[in-house]
Amino acid sequence: MQALTCALLVAAANGFYSPQQKAKVAPRALARAAKEGQAAAGEKQRIVVVGNGMVGQRLVELCADKLAERGASDDVDIVSFCEERLAAYNRVRLTSWFETRDADDLSLVGSYKDAPQGEWYASEERPNCKVRVGDLATGLDVDKKTVACGDELVSYDKCVLATGSYPFVPPIPGKDLPGVFVYRTIDDLEALVAYQKAHGVKSAAVIGGGLLGLEAAKAMHDLGMKTHILEYAPILMCRQIDQGGHDALVGMVEDLGLEVHCDARTKAFEADADGRVSRVTFETEGWDDLDVGIVVVSAGIRPRDEVARDAVECHERGGVVVSDTLQTSDKDVYAVGEVALHGGMIYGLVAPGYAMAEVAADHLVADLLGEEASSTFEGADLSTKLKLLGCDVANFGEASGDEALVWEDKLSRTYRKLFFSKTDEGWVLAGGILVGDADDYAELLALSKSGSVVEEPASLLTPLKMRGAGALEVDDSDPAKQICSCNAVSRGDLETFIQATGEETTYAEIKKCTKAGSGCGGCEPDVKKILKVELEKMGATVNNNLCAHFDYSRPELVAKIRLDEQNFKSFDEVLAAHGHGDGCEICKPAVASILASLHNEKVLEGDRAALQDTNDRSLANMQRGGSYSVVPRVPGGEILPEQLIVLGEVAKKYDLYSKITGAQRVDLFGAAKADLPSIWADLGKVGFESGHAYGKALRTVKSCVGSSWCRYGVQNSVDFAITVENRYKGLRSPHKMKSAVSGCTRECAEAQCKDFGMIATEHGYDLYVAGNGGMNPRHGALLASGIDEATTLKYIDRFLMYYILTAERLERTAPWFERLASTDEARLKALQDVIIDDSLGICDELDKRMEHHLATYHDEWAEVVKNPDKFAHLFKQFANTDEVQPADEMIEFVETRGQRRPVDWPADGEAQTNWRPPSLSVFERSEHSWQDFGPADAFQPNLGTAVLYGKTQLAVFKLKDGSVFATQNMCPHKQAFVLAQGIASDGEVPKVACPLHKKQFDLSSGKEINGGDLEIVTFEAKVQDGRMMLHLPPRDEVDAVLATDKLRVCSEAPVEEPVFSR
Repeated sequence: MQALTCALLVAAANGFYSPQQKAKVAPRALARAAKEGQAAAGEKQRIVVVGNGMVGQRLVELCADKLAERGASDDVDIVSFCEERLAAYNRVRLTSWFETRDADDLSLVGSYKDAPQGEWYASEERPNCKVRVGDLATGLDVDKKTVACGDELVSYDKCVLATGSYPFVPPIPGKDLPGVFVYRTIDDLEALVAYQKAHGVKSAAVIGGGLLGLEAAKAMHDLGMKTHILEYAPILMCRQIDQGGHDALVGMVEDLGLEVHCDARTKAFEADADGRVSRVTFETEGWDDLDVGIVVVSAGIRPRDEVARDAVECHERGGVVVSDTLQTSDKDVYAVGEVALHGGMIYGLVAPGYAMAEVAADHLVADLLGEEASSTFEGADLSTKLKLLGCDVANFGEASGDEALVWEDKLSRTYRKLFFSKTDEGWVLAGGILVGDADDYAELLALSKSGSVVEEPASLLTPLKMRGAGALEVDDSDPAKQICSCNAVSRGDLETFIQATGEETTYAEIKKCTKAGSGCGGCEPDVKKILKVELEKMGATVNNNLCAHFDYSRPELVAKIRLDEQNFKSFDEVLAAHGHGDGCEICKPAVASILASLHNEKVLEGDRAALQDTNDRSLANMQRGGSYSVVPRVPGGEILPEQLIVLGEVAKKYDLYSKITGAQRVDLFGAAKADLPSIWADLGKVGFESGHAYGKALRTVKSCVGSSWCRYGVQNSVDFAITVENRYKGLRSPHKMKSAVSGCTRECAEAQCKDFGMIATEHGYDLYVAGNGGMNPRHGALLASGIDEATTLKYIDRFLMYYILTAERLERTAPWFERLASTDEARLKALQDVIIDDSLGICDELDKRMEHHLATYHDEWAEVVKNPDKFAHLFKQFANTDEVQPADEMIEFVETRGQRRPVDWPADGEAQTNWRPPSLSVFERSEHSWQDFGPADAFQPNLGTAVLYGKTQLAVFKLKDGSVFATQNMCPHKQAFVLAQGIASDGEVPKVACPLHKKQFDLSSGKEINGGDLEIVTFEAKVQDGRMMLHLPPRDEVDAVLATDKLRVCSEAPVEEPVFSR
């Protein structure tokens, strides 16, 4: 089967473009020798590597290591030419640059902060290794053994061509217009982003539906552009998948909001009046033109062999011909990666390129040192597993056989096709295509390579998470099992390294030394899992403590609180008995959740409000711009007409955006925090209660109509769903929980992918547990079948309480279940033993804890409505005034299909993100005065409070030790006015964690901590005579920097104005 080839995975030549796209490198003063003769006897020898991409850099590292092993580093210099302005970086993960826009995150040579060659080349440990950044090799003379760089000639003893490939741009009229880009280097991405920003581009087209094209399309979409994918072939990724795989992939791509056009015959790129690209036209009959402001061409790659054409044998269609030792027609010149044509084939994957580098390094070092080398390159396994737009896409083995079996699930966008060959002994797995679910890729690949007979071929077809006992058994302990396919690192390799390195081994060390995880990154979870297992074998302490303030995991802490005779009910009591310090944004909500699960007391009463995460503290979900969403409970999805009417009236009254959720409820967006109690009061008049959409608790119990309406229904699923939801509503847990009840085996409520779900049969209900949708879908395990409603509820009671008492922080039921044992069969048996057979003798306690929950249930919204004086301070926008700043003064709202919503956040690095003050000392020369902001008692300990000063929102934090801090209320990351809603704590430094993305800031200095470089403005604060006092510059000066209307996020970034003058 052809590989999952695509330009994103090309490793070889990162440093190079096509001859037509040579970098505009400033001429260098030719200070080096105009010509250097070949090394004479006794002089240093030299390896010259032309190209410093992923494979070129790997070859340099391998040569350096092999020379060091032989004590010959001082005898051989290694010089690498890199045409780009930065030395080697991970082109496989190029799209991840958009996440941070920091080239260091892609670097293969350490940080570029001090020098463009990176830390690896700058290190004194490797004085014989040099990279010439920004230097383009322009010629090769094998007779004189020199590489030309402009007018300069550099001699070599051995030369390696690692020039890779260049992006192919079809001869489409308009291909040279401004706004037409390729997607190959960091410079390409930076230019594209700058162009979009400069011209306000709102739509883009990507030419090519291969992997790189799809990655580019997703990047364009994430930049806020309406994006079209134009593919010449009838299907996407036509070299890797078939029509069924295409259908599944297109579904996922379109779910993300991108548009796919296959069989596209592009005619031209046309310009607007300003000469920039503005339209794509087609030869395809009946196709309309596409109005776009950017075109990204990703139409394949071509070998970059122009340096070699006049020097060594090259194929007429491209590529330097090499032998099994990677030597060209000249014995002192080698070629590796995408420029190398081996056996009539160009390899476009990183793993074969690395394998070539290993063989070439063996031979050229051995030859230089007068040794023999026997390794050969005999081709490579082109099986590949990729993560594409969050979706698994994989192939392995041969795409042919005597029989093919297909699994196609259009609901979950899953497609699997396995090919089997018939032998005298039976059926063997020949190969396969996996789209949407490739969890068993490594096992299927190993099975296809082994040639073992498969007794039940159909058992392999079902996705791994849906299989029961009898399916493919996987030996996770097999040392030969490949973990990192990019770098051919096996489990045994990792185990050996960890055992040799010892108890202090870290993932970063593994990545650096074994290269596992340094390619596409898909193996990172497996590598970390192996690290944990090996450290435990050594007796090393694997730290899973809750945080720095508790030396226990969540289950351990729950056990201590459960068994404590003092019956602790407050965070301070738990901290004093089992922790240390003041607590933090991790342990405070975690302990608050534990106490709520065990005692079910009101979460906002007393000092418990300061422990809650932002959403729990507000009993609503914070959304973009700092507004909130309201989701009332609709048990079982059943709703009365008068309730629907009130929902509409409330939405109109408060100008809320309305949307039906995926769980049979109505979500009202855009509520101001100060309006929440009034909204809850209006909804409560017709029986609505809190839906706990904001909490780690039961969200909803979905249902079909069952036997009450459906002709197929065998049980009344609506009645039972309402019973179940009302039973477990308000139950706090380590993570959110969802449930469903289906009235028959047609499974319309999708109960098998829920934390617990019931499917009706003629004999009762089948109870499934530990299922999960979302990012990592998991089929539920059948805990019991054919049971009545009472038994079902008893088992659910115990299952939920057992989960609550033993799960880790923020661990859903699916991963919790997977930790119970090594196989699904063993996990299910362990759970049945506890819940049904009471093997641990704790069922009585589990039953009583659920009875306590049922007896103490209270509607959290109703408590606020009934006690306005007790909770009013939590919902007032500013402590010092009744004045309000509406949500649309903090972020622009736009109309969408008749409703209002906030404008899209710009991508990180764009204008209106990562805001910075002119300097942290911007007010240093201002004349400050102490301003009174009201009674100090109005500012709760460890709870941020917003105040208004002129047009500026400030956040005041009074910590447990009595210290007081004041800062801007706007988090600079997304310019959202939310810092006062974050959790504040002291410790090594007093800090606040932004509630949106958990960025943390030092309340004293204003600097971001934990590695970030953002800053917030801080002010001196104190409590004097019972009053909260802030030391502030004049209002107009503060407003000039921090006024809400000045920092409001808009669809068009405001023009920067001078701050203020004195």
